[in-house]
Amino acid sequence: MDDKFLTPYKPEDTEDRIYADWTESDFFNPDTCIEKGITSEEAETFSIVLPPPNVTGVLHMGHAAMIAVEDIIVRYERMKGKRTLWVPGTDHAAIATQSKVEKIIEKEGLNKQKMGRDAFIARVEKFASESHDTIVNQIKKLGASIDWSREAFTLDTERSLAVRTAFKSMYDDGLIYRGARIVNWDPKGQTTISDDEIVHEERKSTMYTFRYWKDFPIAISTTRPETKVGDVAVAVHPDDTRYGTFVGQTFSGEFCGVHLDIKIVADESVEKDFGTGALGVTPAHSQIDSEIAMRHKLPHKQVINEYAKMIVGDERILGKKVTDARTSIVEILRTEGLIEKEEEVSQNIATAERTGGIIEPLPKLQWWIDVEKEFAMKGDGIPGIAKGQQTTLKEIMKKAVANSAIIILPERFEKTYFQWVDNLRPWCISRQIWYGHRIPVWYKGDETYAGIDAPAGDGWEQDPDTLDTWFSSGLWTFSTLGWPDKNAKDLHDYHPTDLLETGYDILFFWVARMVLMSGYHLGTVPFRTVYLHGLVRDAKGKKMSKSIGNTIDPLDMIAKYGADATRLSLIIGAGPGSDMSLSEEKVRGYKKYTNKIWNIARFVLSSTNDVDTTKKPVLSSREEEILAEFNDVARYVDQHISEFKLHLAGEKLYDYTWHIFADVILEESKEALLSEDASVRAPRQWLLRYIWLELLKLQHPFIPFVTEEIWGSIPEGGQQLMVTKWPVDAMTK
Repeated sequence: MDDKFLTPYKPEDTEDRIYADWTESDFFNPDTCIEKGITSEEAETFSIVLPPPNVTGVLHMGHAAMIAVEDIIVRYERMKGKRTLWVPGTDHAAIATQSKVEKIIEKEGLNKQKMGRDAFIARVEKFASESHDTIVNQIKKLGASIDWSREAFTLDTERSLAVRTAFKSMYDDGLIYRGARIVNWDPKGQTTISDDEIVHEERKSTMYTFRYWKDFPIAISTTRPETKVGDVAVAVHPDDTRYGTFVGQTFSGEFCGVHLDIKIVADESVEKDFGTGALGVTPAHSQIDSEIAMRHKLPHKQVINEYAKMIVGDERILGKKVTDARTSIVEILRTEGLIEKEEEVSQNIATAERTGGIIEPLPKLQWWIDVEKEFAMKGDGIPGIAKGQQTTLKEIMKKAVANSAIIILPERFEKTYFQWVDNLRPWCISRQIWYGHRIPVWYKGDETYAGIDAPAGDGWEQDPDTLDTWFSSGLWTFSTLGWPDKNAKDLHDYHPTDLLETGYDILFFWVARMVLMSGYHLGTVPFRTVYLHGLVRDAKGKKMSKSIGNTIDPLDMIAKYGADATRLSLIIGAGPGSDMSLSEEKVRGYKKYTNKIWNIARFVLSSTNDVDTTKKPVLSSREEEILAEFNDVARYVDQHISEFKLHLAGEKLYDYTWHIFADVILEESKEALLSEDASVRAPRQWLLRYIWLELLKLQHPFIPFVTEEIWGSIPEGGQQLMVTKWPVDAMTK
């Protein structure tokens, strides 16, 4: 037995060395596993891409949970003999990263306009590079068996080519177009943002019920009176008998110094039992109102600009910020006796996730993806849609899941997915920021050129906007595997990927967009299974937040208790799609478990020297019972990992190792181990050593460092444990 077992296990002295050994062996790379005979070219493949962390800082416990889940599955599949590929990478996260750097340079008395586009982007790239290095170090600290030779970045050269190719193809098919529609405008960040980048904050507000002027026949209610100077209609439900005689009529008058022509329209989207049952239609400043206006061919009248200031009205409101204009308009309404009711209400205010600015819906000329335009399907990888058949992006997203080409776990999230797809509007893909993939469109006079590369000749000006980050990350499963080279070996071997593991909170942000992109460009799904993990919360079930001060840094936990303990604390008790509570005490508890593993190893190895586990002796009935019980545990663990029920597999291993193997089997074996009768002692030695070695293999995906350290100290070790054959395969021959 190695002398190191005479001292306690110290992860701080072990884990970095072991990870360096893993990296040097290059077994994270499936090509190396083929070269060294670990697996073969003919072996079944298993592939997964790492959801790319944003290069905006450091990883949090949610990221750590994601990496732990994925690494368990990857190590399991590799030990099962598959050609296993886990592709790493990071996301440039344009808005978030640019916002971070803008705040940094602001403290230096600078802004991006003073610096200029090129100098500012260079500063952002430096920040992103430093953040990337921090993130990679954290991923390694967690023990991720990831193929670093294939690392990607959503803004690197290869991904840039993929983005331009994707844009050009979709543009040529008419799926990408430029048009004026209502967008989510962030006045603080001065850019459009997607619905997914909005944070709704519950705030107190006042609901005002009033009439535009004294003889106007219908009262309306709103929390934003300042937008009513942009109203063009009042919509009522077709079945509302209160207002039926007014439908089709137009009423004109002055409202807060602005002339309005208000048409009464009947529209089924109006809730007749809510408020007055009448909706003031402001098409230029509401997505819902814009859709009503399009159905009834009403004009869009913009009254608020990009800086959230009024652009109509007299001196009482013109040029004022919307909040100040609201106060002025309410005073005007009160003075003129037009307010019928005021009540305090709670409402969800849309704010920009990165800047905190209050969102203004505005009509803007932007670039869009049409999710309902038909095109010819490029492949036959979506059941129900044949190659060459006319289809839409929406249909692809729906049929991929409805026809089980993609399985979502837990299944309950399928309903949420379908609801999101059903309500999907055109996707705004342009952003008014400098950092990111610049839109590959150029203009010269009245000419427009969209291409993979810039047009030849002078006088062409590239569109100044950049693409929504989700456009590039939507290509992630195949842009990382060599696309747009359709003959790339990795693309052929590993796509579609087998699994996409991510948090349920970005089901729509990312998962659906990857289905959209892969379905269009390759005619197939991007992955076969989506495993959604929950959020990591504090011990009281509250969401972790720096502002609250209840966050737990994964690196701190690793430094104190080791990566194995940190990983187990994020797995056990956390079923798919369920939030989990985490405390330092929980991590500390699993450090005791890794110590227990070490102590068991010391006892078993010192008691079973020179035992040949390949030669099974004649066992007593009790020993056969013990072996059968262990085989049941092994099958249970195998089945539950294969079904992505990692929490159950981890719990079973924990309970069996500590409470059965250590507390019962080892204790009852002590007498046999001391027996001078070899027929009594030798079978029990074989049994203990055999079960312990197999247990190390079963435990390895969960706690890779301590199991690898033990494995490397025994004669049977041979190859590293991470490429040793999974025990169930041997048992089921």
